[in-house]
Amino acid sequence: QLQASGGGLVQQGGSLRLSCAVSGRTSSNYVMGWFRQAPGTEREFVAAIKWSGGNTYYADSVKGRFTISRDKAKETVYLQMDNLKPEDTAVYYCAAQSGLIQSSISRRDVYNYWGQGTQVTVSS
Repeated sequence: QLQASGGGLVQQGGSLRLSCAVSGRTSSNYVMGWFRQAPGTEREFVAAIKWSGGNTYYADSVKGRFTISRDKAKETVYLQMDNLKPEDTAVYYCAAQSGLIQSSISRRDVYNYWGQGTQVTVSS
């Protein structure tokens, strides 16, 4: 089970940190991802991290501004979002899936486990 939190309202250029708490057994070959969905758009990939090795992956739109990390002891994945822009406004979802190959990590349809989403609103 995944529980996302940390969303809110922030001004352009501000920062937020999202958290995704994982309950239940976490397999070492899991990939943890963050996706977002703005009104009227499809859910899109933001970032992902391999639970075991810590390899990270980012969408081009957030590279250099967002950082994904995980705390194995707390079984939590974080998304640090800096220099936020109005176009980052969306509901953010965390997701998990085991056994993914690198080329599929950014595909939303391969993730079977999803959190409930947390709203991020960036004002201009």
